[in-house]
Amino acid sequence: MKRNIVIATLTAAALATGGTVAAFAAGDDDATATQRQTNTSAQQAADRDDDAADDRDDDTADDRTAVSGAKVTAAEAIAAALKHTPGTALSADLDDDGADAREVTVVKGDGTEYDVRVAPDSGKVLGAQRDTDDDNDADDRAELAAVKGAKTDAREAALAAAAKGTVTEVGVDDDNGTAAWTADTVKGGKHGEWKVALASGKVTQDRDED
Repeated sequence: MKRNIVIATLTAAALATGGTVAAFAAGDDDATATQRQTNTSAQQAADRDDDAADDRDDDTADDRTAVSGAKVTAAEAIAAALKHTPGTALSADLDDDGADAREVTVVKGDGTEYDVRVAPDSGKVLGAQRDTDDDNDADDRAELAAVKGAKTDAREAALAAAAKGTVTEVGVDDDNGTAAWTADTVKGGKHGEWKVALASGKVTQDRDED
């Protein structure tokens, strides 16, 4: 009789212990799942930061390569392009290798758009090609309307941004509802992005691109 009581007591104790272990195991599973989710979120944030850093590094590397072969400034290229093809300059971009050309986008009075290529070492106009794909582009029309009455044109914006470094690209941006000139620069091996106010020509850092 005593033997049966002892066996029953041991069995109950084992079941109780097993139940407690199971409860702890379930708790551990929940904690592990939460930890995994936290780790995943942290890793995703780190990956985004790494991607942004890689993009900045790529921009900086491209800019260093571009300016290495450029003697003609963005402002000078715009002036040469407008002398060759009169109109309104919307942008000027330096090719990545810096040895090909500065390309200036000009819209003539009749609304036709031309890509004018300017030699980066001499300032000579290499040619102008009509961009028929963009003649009726709504974004370009909006940008043209924004800069038509502006006190600061593309050349002046490039000159203003040049105080921050060598201008590799200048153009107009109205993505946030307020049109402004934007400019990319490189100085001391570092890439910079700036906004130039249409009305005042004031240069500020482009926080939207940080």
